[in-house]
Amino acid sequence: MEGDILRYTTRVVSKYWKLAAAALLSVSLAAPVWAGTASAEAPAQQTSTAQTSTTELQAQGAAAGPVADRGLKYLVSEYETRTPSKYTAGSWKPFAKALRSADAVADDTSATKPEVAEAKTALMNAAGDLQAADEGTFQTITNNTFWNDTSGNPIYSQGGGVFKFGDTYYWYGVHYLGAESYRANPTRKYDGEVSFRSIPVYSSKDLVNWKFENRVATRSTPIQNGATLGQAGWVGRLGISYNENTGKYVLAVQAYVGGGHGVLLLQGDSPTDTFDYGYFQTQITNSPTTGTGDQTVFTDDDGKDYLIFSNREGRSRGFVAKFRESDSLRIEPGVEIRRGDGREGNAMFKLDGKYYHAASDLHGWNTSVNYVNESTSSNVQGSYSSEYVFAGTEMDYSHVTQTGFFVTVKGTKQNTVIYAGDRWADFAWNGIGYNQWVPITKTGARPQFHSVSQWQFNVTTGEWRVGPANNYILNPDIQADRIIVSSVRGWRNLGGSVTNVNGGVNGSRFALQVSNSGGVEQRIASVPAGNYTLGLHARGSAGQVVITDANGSQRTLNIPSSSGWAKRELTGIQLPSGAATVTVRASGSGGVVVDQLSLVKTSPDTPPPPGRYEAETAPAQCRGTIDSNQAGYSGSGFCNGDNAVGAFAEFTVNSETARTATLGIRFANGATTGARPANLVVNGSTAGALSFESTGAWTTWTTKTVTVSLNAGSNTIRLDPTTATGLPNVDYLDVG
Repeated sequence: MEGDILRYTTRVVSKYWKLAAAALLSVSLAAPVWAGTASAEAPAQQTSTAQTSTTELQAQGAAAGPVADRGLKYLVSEYETRTPSKYTAGSWKPFAKALRSADAVADDTSATKPEVAEAKTALMNAAGDLQAADEGTFQTITNNTFWNDTSGNPIYSQGGGVFKFGDTYYWYGVHYLGAESYRANPTRKYDGEVSFRSIPVYSSKDLVNWKFENRVATRSTPIQNGATLGQAGWVGRLGISYNENTGKYVLAVQAYVGGGHGVLLLQGDSPTDTFDYGYFQTQITNSPTTGTGDQTVFTDDDGKDYLIFSNREGRSRGFVAKFRESDSLRIEPGVEIRRGDGREGNAMFKLDGKYYHAASDLHGWNTSVNYVNESTSSNVQGSYSSEYVFAGTEMDYSHVTQTGFFVTVKGTKQNTVIYAGDRWADFAWNGIGYNQWVPITKTGARPQFHSVSQWQFNVTTGEWRVGPANNYILNPDIQADRIIVSSVRGWRNLGGSVTNVNGGVNGSRFALQVSNSGGVEQRIASVPAGNYTLGLHARGSAGQVVITDANGSQRTLNIPSSSGWAKRELTGIQLPSGAATVTVRASGSGGVVVDQLSLVKTSPDTPPPPGRYEAETAPAQCRGTIDSNQAGYSGSGFCNGDNAVGAFAEFTVNSETARTATLGIRFANGATTGARPANLVVNGSTAGALSFESTGAWTTWTTKTVTVSLNAGSNTIRLDPTTATGLPNVDYLDVG
């Protein structure tokens, strides 16, 4: 199927670009694209924005028939890969019907543009209604680290959004130069490295494992008047709208182009298409300034799309503006929903029938609490409450982020909202290229932000749970405050001098300094019962870290003096469920400096799901060692095989009948030498060759799937490396 898509793409690409160029020329001639001054051209633009001109739309889309057909063919080819057995019969039947109809339209050279758009929309809607035949599996999201795609390459996606089209999630963002620099060396500043590289798109079925699809726009993307996107002074926050009338996907990008601030609208014929210029709108009616002050795109339950933004200068007013329904190539007049202090990172989500607008403090990419305005009516452009602080964002400034965007998942058991935080802060040595995602739930009348460093999510059911390697201490790296302060965020002063000094462990910017006789404490609202390890890095004079459980029992980790950074740990801490308090005190005359504090549960609290075989648990065998030193694993550890041919990992799998099964092998490969090949040996016979590609870090886990035949009864499944580099770290085997 992939070969068919490639051959088809090759056949049409020449014609596509000629048609796109013609369409671009017609657009350039039909409408002004930016304002020389806000006062001079804004009124004229507002006239065109407010009108829906059939003549204008025909001029812009005159050559778009074959281009739209190409997008439909792509979607048909993509959906033809779906397997009926993976879905319920009730949801598969209408999907199969929509797929047949779309295929017929795609092959019909006389099909009109409305017919193509209608077929595309019907196909995506039917695909979006597909229901999995099983209850899915939990996948692990690990924050505070760089993320890689399924090929082991860096994910570069800042200030964007995740949108579901059909049964697939697509993640759009911006790739900046600074993200590359920071990833290569995260111990120094990269002020000003905000030059635009591209807008990549990734796809995922589970919101955890992301496949790179395409760069929908690059520096060479033509925009208007002979200019390219690489000449823009700024390319930033963005989101995407699907237009049911045209069958186009319209990307709304915050941009500074040709001396004007505005919303740049690019469009493509499939979610992963190479996008073309659509329009550049400098002024949105009712906003007091040109351009926007941070923006995201929100899609309501009825499929209508809205731009969520503030005015560019001052950012004291928040707006909700609808995309023009005819083609999504204009932003209609904004409706003001908030006014007050300056806010940025404007984003919206919907939970239990209410709309929530969230934003951060206006102070230049610094992290902060989130501020929420909630709707007081059922209309997204209706009235909203005064703002309040988003509960759960106070202790560590929203997991050391600004508001990025939200993703709403409607599962079979519950709906879950995911907060995607933007941790940029190039001047704070803390996060260009980081994407921090946490779950949102409803607690009482208001939503609750759950600041977790690791959690697990089931996209099918919508359920989530805290991950086994979650750090229950908040602001553990002392990075929430971006300036020197005398009261560190998340830690209550107990006396003496307390501050965040420059120079943390491993080249990080800050650490926590407690003077002689001083101290700080953090009360953790709730920890589950279990066995824990308390750890930190320390230097300077002596001190102690005391953990007090819900029953008042205490355990103490003594910190000896050290001229350099030294890691200290206290293991085997039994905690009951409930609150816990961590206290740091200095006892030496020079005070103590600590960093990277952690309180991590070391015993599993949930049984593995059916069909999961942990590599560290008998009867599985590991030719190597069972380790637990790399975060993100499931269960109590993973198989770290010897670096040798034959250093196998073997699983014993029971099957009630002889059948074909899909195996999911979860692994991490942080080696710089690249992929690690291995044979898949089933019941003593080689069933195929596998390549375990680099995941970029030993704490970055991904899953490789393969289909095998199982016998009735007991089966052995062995991963047998074929080179002296051995296997990657193997976490578990899932048998579908």
